[in-house]
Amino acid sequence: MARFSHLLRRGAAYYARLRVPLDLVEVIGRKELVKSLGTKDEGEAKRRLWPQITSWLAEFDDLRARRTLVAADREIAVWDHYNATVERDEAERERLPQEAEIAAAEADVIRRADQGGVDLADPLAILDATLELQVKQQAPALASEARTAKLTDLRKHLVKGETALIAHAVNDYLARNRLLVDQGTPDWVSLARHMMRGEIEGLQRTLERDRGDYSGEPRDPLVKPPSSAPRAEQEVAAEGESIAEAVEAFRKENPRNVSKSRIDEACRDIGIFMETTGHTFPVSKITKKHVREWKALLIKYPVRATEVTAFRNMTIRQIVEANEDAKRPVLSDRTVNRYLSSLSSFCNWAEANGYIPSNPCSGMALSKERGSKTLPFSSEQMNTLFASPLFAGCVNDTEWRNISRPGKVLIRDHRFWVPLIMLFSGARPGEIAQLSTSDVRQEHGHWIMHVTTEGEAHEEGKQVKTAGSMRVIPVHPQLVKLGFLDYHAKRIEAGDKRLFPGAKRNERGQMMADYSREFGKYLVRLGLKTGRGLSLYSFRHGATDALRRAGYLDNQFGFILGHAEATMTGRYGIMPQGMLEQRVELINAIAYPGLKIDHLT
Repeated sequence: MARFSHLLRRGAAYYARLRVPLDLVEVIGRKELVKSLGTKDEGEAKRRLWPQITSWLAEFDDLRARRTLVAADREIAVWDHYNATVERDEAERERLPQEAEIAAAEADVIRRADQGGVDLADPLAILDATLELQVKQQAPALASEARTAKLTDLRKHLVKGETALIAHAVNDYLARNRLLVDQGTPDWVSLARHMMRGEIEGLQRTLERDRGDYSGEPRDPLVKPPSSAPRAEQEVAAEGESIAEAVEAFRKENPRNVSKSRIDEACRDIGIFMETTGHTFPVSKITKKHVREWKALLIKYPVRATEVTAFRNMTIRQIVEANEDAKRPVLSDRTVNRYLSSLSSFCNWAEANGYIPSNPCSGMALSKERGSKTLPFSSEQMNTLFASPLFAGCVNDTEWRNISRPGKVLIRDHRFWVPLIMLFSGARPGEIAQLSTSDVRQEHGHWIMHVTTEGEAHEEGKQVKTAGSMRVIPVHPQLVKLGFLDYHAKRIEAGDKRLFPGAKRNERGQMMADYSREFGKYLVRLGLKTGRGLSLYSFRHGATDALRRAGYLDNQFGFILGHAEATMTGRYGIMPQGMLEQRVELINAIAYPGLKIDHLT
């Protein structure tokens, strides 16, 4: 059934089905999971479908998490094995023959000898008659010798890296705790060596007890009570009350009417939070403790972790632990706050819809990182930038390393125009890059750019940050001087629906995200950027400062930047001449003393 891909109909009955991820096929032993939903009614089947899918997804998450050991797994394994060694010794001591039992065996041998039951002239007969007695008499010493021998061998194996003496215990621990770690892998070997150290400490305690000393404590710093609890089974919410189900409802409702890319980004952020609780965890039980612990992990979370091969299939906790050795750069405070903001938006919605009594994210944001805010370019910095190969001529326009080298190839596509339009309009890069050719037109004798999701559609689609972002922006005279309208005319002549056909969305649906990242690296190559602060968005901030320099207050020009409530005028671009004249006045006031760009004409 194409309209409900996870719902399968066989005869009159309905089934849930889900493809097993490729990395789990070998573990699960099947490529697809299918389970009866126990109904012949399609509506009821759809209602029962999502809980089953959620359960399978939670199982996938759990299995992936169990393919890699975390610190708690090793700590628990070592401490359990240490205690098991000591407890096993104590149990064996309880089974050793007591003095009364040995005395009875000795008396039995004497009785049989006195009665002629033992040929005292035959050494073999004497040995046979006294063998059981000798075993009982020597049992404590033999047990001690065996433990001493194993302790010696374990120490030798630990030095050599041998694991034969501990392998069975390691595999037993993994099996009991449903940990899917293959023998011989680095994780398995690491666990084996940890558990050997635990058994060595345990055997040392047993030898101390041979001398009557029961006061011994582990001296190896690795052998200590675990700091974390064992992996707990995920708590499963009632139908419709899990985080995963609530997040999907939040996505569909999109209560703040933000762009598709932003709501998708928010749900991805919340998905990382769900890794710490499980997809089936009840929304109602999210607490500040959950958020606090997640925030602590985010602070240590490496940048672009999902793109690092070494972190593949790891949970957020495992990635943070692995990065203690990898030492990759971690998220900035600003990015951590973005994750928290996404979760907070969801929790506000959950509170309003009665899932939770209050927002557990309230007051959890980090203080703004000093020096991390976006800064505008100075005129000197812009003069350096606009005289650089990206704008003045490069070796070739296919690779950024060649774009950075001076040459005769002029770039005059979105890579050239978007920064300049931002500079003289304050528009966002994605808003500019998605413009249709029909979005640039004359109204009441003025050229305008219409930022909207309406009008002529194209293959990349149109999105705005919020409904209030749809607006009319006059074209600045400096852009006309630089040839923007000529560029626009060529696009129409070429039959392009899009003003910038080379601008593409990334896999997350974000327009200009890849360009923005490369532009930041380009600034570093030019020597303009040494840390945070300057970026593609610096042009937007520069336009804001230019309007302030012209004497306007923030509340007088916020609508030009897309900081306003949605209006029908903004949506359709039908604007009285007087209103348009006011906008023209604002845009024409954007100026940069000392800026030199005439060479770009």
